This record gives sequence, structure tokens and C-alpha cells, in this order.
Amino acid sequence: MSLKKENILIVDDNYDMLELLQRNLKDLNFHSYKATSVIEAIDILKSSTIDLLITDLQMPEINGIELIKYADEHFPNIPKLVITGFPSVDTAINAVKSGALDYLTKPFTFEELKKSIHNCLKNKKKNPLNKKVEDSDDFITNLVGISKEHTQLIDIIKRVKNNKATVLIQGESGTGKELIARSIHYNGNFASKPFISVNCGGIPENLIESELFGYVKGAFTGANETKAGLFHAAENGTIFLDEIGTATHSVQTRLLRVLQEKEIYMIGSQKPQKINVRIISATNSNLQNSIENGTFREDLYYRLNVVNIETTPLRDRKTDIPVLITTFLKKYGKEYGKPDIKITQKAIDILTRHNWPGNIRELENIIQRLIILSDKIIDTNSLPKSLKYKEPIEHEKLKSLHEIEKSYILKVLAAVNNNKTKAAEILQIDRKTLRQKLLK
Repeated sequence: MSLKKENILIVDDNYDMLELLQRNLKDLNFHSYKATSVIEAIDILKSSTIDLLITDLQMPEINGIELIKYADEHFPNIPKLVITGFPSVDTAINAVKSGALDYLTKPFTFEELKKSIHNCLKNKKKNPLNKKVEDSDDFITNLVGISKEHTQLIDIIKRVKNNKATVLIQGESGTGKELIARSIHYNGNFASKPFISVNCGGIPENLIESELFGYVKGAFTGANETKAGLFHAAENGTIFLDEIGTATHSVQTRLLRVLQEKEIYMIGSQKPQKINVRIISATNSNLQNSIENGTFREDLYYRLNVVNIETTPLRDRKTDIPVLITTFLKKYGKEYGKPDIKITQKAIDILTRHNWPGNIRELENIIQRLIILSDKIIDTNSLPKSLKYKEPIEHEKLKSLHEIEKSYILKVLAAVNNNKTKAAEILQIDRKTLRQKLLK
């Protein structure tokens, strides 16, 4: 059995074969994607993280050899396994030359499929050019995932962690922008230096400049002594400016000078001070729109945006959700004294289906709640109703007055065990009228 659910793409125009392969892969603890054509398979390869490609050869329009050739050049780290019902030496040789690692002839046994998959994945792990997701997660310990987007993010972090290039992180709330900033800092050469996080939207407008840049004694009423700012505190390290889009024009002007001249002026001082600080900023707003409406400086934007990181909403990288669930279960299970708590696959499926408008933060909060409110196992009964399918609502057909009256009379009669006297009393009509209505 596999310790991790590798993603396997199976391609065949025969639906019965697809269903059989999917059942076999499930028994082997793999997650499968299905495609009935080469074009559909290529779309899945582009949008998902695939660990193994299994394809038939004889398919209408475009055959499996073409898919193998395409995948071998565009996705060289994905091993390929060919299955076919029309075996020949030539097709086997052609498939291997095109990039296939193994070749199965239909019909094949469960054990033959298992052995071929094992050989293909084993060969993949031996490939020195292949970057395993596990290696990335060992490196960036606080960021987890298996999606293509996650892998790309880890690659960017690795490229910028050891230099002091200015980074701008953009994305929706809850997508882990500060976590990315911390990963850049704490996994690089400057990890032993300070990391200072500043919420630009959480500091009152009249205080943010003095907080960031410090002030000298007598700079303003109440400045009874000289006080260093957050930029001083971050010297030789990193300052993270969250919600940079809320910064005032005055702060923006000062930041521009910091980026251009590598120096700051304390409030009330005319003497510049050289600083050595890496600036990482983040925003969930569209800074291009802010530039157009005049609330954000265009020159500052380009200075901040040397390296741009766009975070991906959780709804667009759902393959990461099971991994995040496991991570949060381990983290908060230990914190809340339930280290052995489990979750059913059905519950994971429902959580994966949800769109998570609050992104990772929302998922993390839900898992904490489930751990607190559950005993040993989190199942579908533990999940909030908001995550489950809504009860279907039948569109009510408009009825005639006669139909409504008939329905209500029958309802009253049923309630009084067909006692017409009692029914007439409830309906406030006499028995004769009730009899006439029943005859109709």
C-alpha cells in the first residue's frame, strides 16, 4: 500500500476499462483522474499534479502514442504506462521509444497492474531530475501541498530566500501571504536575523509613520524621548508590510525613499540613516485599480513588485485540501489533547468539494472546531450543515382554489379519523355542505 495517495491519470475510450482501472487504483490506495481522449488527458496534465500516466494506445482521432510523445516532452518527470488490447512487438518498441516505461497487454491481472505501477513509480523516484513534493515540504516546513500551484510557489521561495530582492505577495484573504513571507525569511541565509510583521491597516493613520520610521525627542507633542521604529528593529533582516494598499500617501513617499536610497528619516530628524532591510509586502486589493484612482503611487508599486507572488485560492487547488486537513489534524489534535483523532474519507471528500471562500484560514478554523467537538473520529455527522448538499427544493406548482380546498378537506378528515361531524365543525361548515364537497 502507498503511504501517500499518488495521482494517476488513466486514459481510455472504453468506459468499462476506465471503471475497472479506477476500482483497482482505489484498492491500491491511489487517487485517479479519468480521461476518454488525448485532448481531455492533456487538459488534466496541464491543470493537475499527476504522478503516473496510464494510457491506452488505440483511441479515435488521436492515439495514445501521440499522448506519450507529448507528455514525454512537456512533462518528462511523469512516468508513462501503456496498456493495449492489440499487442505487437512494433507497438511495444514504439511506445518505449516514445517515452513509456512499461507495457501491459489487455486483459491483465490485478497483480500485473500493481507490479507495473510499482515499477513505474519506483523508476520516477530514482530520477535525479524529479523534484518530489515531499522534498519541498521538508524544506518549507510550514507550507504543505501537492498541487502544481504549490510546487511553483515553493520554487519561487527557493529562488528568492537567499537574496534581499523586494517581494510583493498578492492574493485573497486567507491564502497564507504572511506564511509565505515567513517561509522566505526563515528558510534563507538571513533566518537568524529579525522578521518584523506590520499590519499597515491595523495601525492608526496618525501613528503609522512614527511606528515604522521612529521619531526623535520633541518631534511632536508627547515625544519625550527618541524612539527607534520598526525599520530599525528589522535591520539586516526582513520587514513584512501587510495590507500595503492601505498605506497613506505620506507613508508611500517615505517607503519609496527607503527602496531607492536604502535610508530612512526618523520623524523630526533631517539626518538620513542607512538601513539594510529586505521588504516583503502583501495585499488582497488590486493595486492597479488603486493606481488608476490615485490612491497608490505607481512608482512605488514597481519598486515593491520586483518579484511578484500570486497566491492561488484554495478552490483552485483542491488537491491540496486533503494534505492540509492531515496537517491541521496533526497540529491541533496534539494542541487539544486528541493526537489520535481520525477523519473518514467521506468527510474529507465533502470538505474537498467545498469552495472555501475564506481559503486556508477558513479550512484551518473548521478543522479546529471539528477536533474540539468530535471524539475519536470526524465523520459526515460532525460536519456543519453549510458544507453539505442543500436539501433540494421542488418548484411548487400553482394550484386552483378547488385543488387547495380538496387537499385541506382530506387533510382534516384524516386528522379526525374520517369523522364528518368533527370535520365540519373544524371547517366551520354544516355536514350537508361537507357531503356535497366530497361528492364533487
